[in-house]
Amino acid sequence: MSTSIPDLRQLRYFVAVAEEQHFGRAAARLSMTQPPLSQAIRALEETLGVDLFARTRRSVELTAVGADLLPEVRRLLAAAEALRPLAQSLARGEAGVLALAFVSTADYGLLPALLREFGARYPRVRLQLTEATSDVQVEELVAGRIDAGLVIAPVPPRHAAHLTYLSVAREPLVIAMPTALAARTGSATDDGWCDTPVSLRELAEAPLVVFPRHLAPGFYDTIMDCYGAAGLAPRVGQEAIQMQTIVSLVSAGMGVALVPQSLRHLRRTGVVYRPLAETVPTIETGLVWRAAEVSPVLAAFIEIVRAHAGFISGP
Repeated sequence: MSTSIPDLRQLRYFVAVAEEQHFGRAAARLSMTQPPLSQAIRALEETLGVDLFARTRRSVELTAVGADLLPEVRRLLAAAEALRPLAQSLARGEAGVLALAFVSTADYGLLPALLREFGARYPRVRLQLTEATSDVQVEELVAGRIDAGLVIAPVPPRHAAHLTYLSVAREPLVIAMPTALAARTGSATDDGWCDTPVSLRELAEAPLVVFPRHLAPGFYDTIMDCYGAAGLAPRVGQEAIQMQTIVSLVSAGMGVALVPQSLRHLRRTGVVYRPLAETVPTIETGLVWRAAEVSPVLAAFIEIVRAHAGFISGP
């Protein structure tokens, strides 16, 4: 028995003879003469180690093995014919896989709009989405385990030379506070967003729920700078690594939190979001990816992100 592998030409010949049940008609259909067709079928049978056809002087019929093999061969040929358009789709970024990570704040502002547009334009691309803090995303990028990430700026300097960063959205910090505290400082008691500004000085005694500095030093320092500019030294009550957890702690009355304004869409019973009376800095979210590795799929996503760059979250 031959150890070689059948080629696509032999498989096409097999299908033609099986459908025509006649070597002469199959040869005419394939625009060839009968002898090389017969030789090719014999070679295929030798390669597979089985008889595919029962031959007589007047007819040719599929053996039981040949009949069972025919639908599998048709599937193989169909898959082979799909390779070219698939390869072209992959080259245009219209198919493939995109591994994207994102910070939790992006899930309440920027991310849904990006995913809706990308999904509408590239429905054949499979997205692998992972929520992760900025520091974890950078490590995953450097290790090659994700293609891109939506992070809170800045990118750590030690990795900046190997990564490309695109600023996408800037938004102010707002205060998340328990409903009871919000009522005492002049806002309505309904949970959700309240337009009435509040001063940090009015909240000086409330513990601060904050992201750990070692995970997001830029974000942590921005929050501390807000208090410092108001002449205050906050008392850190609790730390949490997810924004959802921070808001849940506020809901439980554990303190107040400074969060990006887009997080107001995360509604929790017992939490009111309010703008600050003080001038506050903005928090920047951007897309980061490996500078030397931009696949067609990633390039397509970057194009959509660029169109959204400059977005500023509003109330």
